[in-house]
Amino acid sequence: MTFQQLGIDQDICDALDSRGITTPFPIQQQAIPIALSGTDVIGQAKTGTGKTLGFGLPLIQSLGLEPGQGVQALVVVPTRELAIQVASDLEIACSNRVTEVVAIYGGKAYEGQVAALKRGAQVVVGTPGRLIDLSKQKLLDLSKIKFMVLDEADEMLDLGFLPDVEKLFAYTPAERQTMLFSATMPAAILNLARKYQNKPIHIRIQDPEEGKTKADIKQFIYRAHALDKDEVVGRILQAEGRGKTVIFVKTKRASAKLTEELIDRGFRATALHGDMSQEAREKSMIAFRTGKKEILVATEVAARGIDVDDVTHVINYSVPEDEKAYLHRVGRTGRAGKLGVAVTFVDWEDMARWVHINRELDLGTPEPVETYSSSKHIYTDLGIPEGTKGRIAKPRVDKPAGEKVSSERSRAEKLQESKSAAPKRNRERRRNYKNASEPKA
Repeated sequence: MTFQQLGIDQDICDALDSRGITTPFPIQQQAIPIALSGTDVIGQAKTGTGKTLGFGLPLIQSLGLEPGQGVQALVVVPTRELAIQVASDLEIACSNRVTEVVAIYGGKAYEGQVAALKRGAQVVVGTPGRLIDLSKQKLLDLSKIKFMVLDEADEMLDLGFLPDVEKLFAYTPAERQTMLFSATMPAAILNLARKYQNKPIHIRIQDPEEGKTKADIKQFIYRAHALDKDEVVGRILQAEGRGKTVIFVKTKRASAKLTEELIDRGFRATALHGDMSQEAREKSMIAFRTGKKEILVATEVAARGIDVDDVTHVINYSVPEDEKAYLHRVGRTGRAGKLGVAVTFVDWEDMARWVHINRELDLGTPEPVETYSSSKHIYTDLGIPEGTKGRIAKPRVDKPAGEKVSSERSRAEKLQESKSAAPKRNRERRRNYKNASEPKA
């Protein structure tokens, strides 16, 4: 099966082919022909299964080779990072066309986004808050929308965006074509579909033998100890085949601290958390996507919507809040048909939460094995070379904060002592001179 066989125009196929994208995934094979026919779609598939091109290619093709000026397609996503990623994927697909894509999200200056709209961008990918803001200011006109997509709908629900999403639907024409994609289908999302879609076809992609978590993710659960975790992580990061890695932590402070620790150990790590400015977060994500940094240490909220296909490992430095958070976290790996590894550390105080997650997801590990950095099973489980330690660089030897002050004080004290001793030295010189001048008996 090829994209051309699905009905996608040659120029779009050529654009994809230039990036090595030649074979459509199951969700794309089913969604693309239906969407090209103009029918509304509900697409249900786990994160990382290729949903972006499933709606993106029909969207671009429906606008034609030379779309007129102004916004005609709207993709609503839950997070800034996902807005950037989806816009980037759509730009690749329409690189042989004049179609312009703009990402619109909060935390960044309005000027560049508004300028792209004024130039006549036809496709907008954005987060609900900024989209509504620009619409109210009459800077974003959604009255000519032909194609609307709601991506990661269940995350929208989790983050409390559904009222904003309903406002956006109200800004668009009723006769638009609407596609809704979600990993899960809670009642609120189904109600949304009934209210705003017109006789949608429901596509559900799941392997019959697949459990509640993705079958292409190997999962390891260890009962680890707080003081030994960094050393365990350092050894896991040297496992055979380990590529880009996302490490999830509980707090912003933990993200910054662990990132610094890993850098000290010689690893190329970068942080992603809510205290960072939007510019810093974008730089961090760009460095991670391009491979300049290979480890992303992220908090739960900051990492929602991360869409990077070549993440090989996910490490839950601490247990997620619930089974949904667990699925979102481990779903960052095992994407686009590739195998992934997910490692979860369970502290003693987190055992009750873990028992709940394990039961809800049928993971079969109610009692995680007690694990230390020296435990043999982590070497065999994860393919870590024998004798590996958790550090690939010598530890930095930073001068104590007070050393410079101390040395300056020391010099000052020496100078003072020198001044104090000067009169005594002068008296000794005069006495020696006098003795040398007197005639010897």
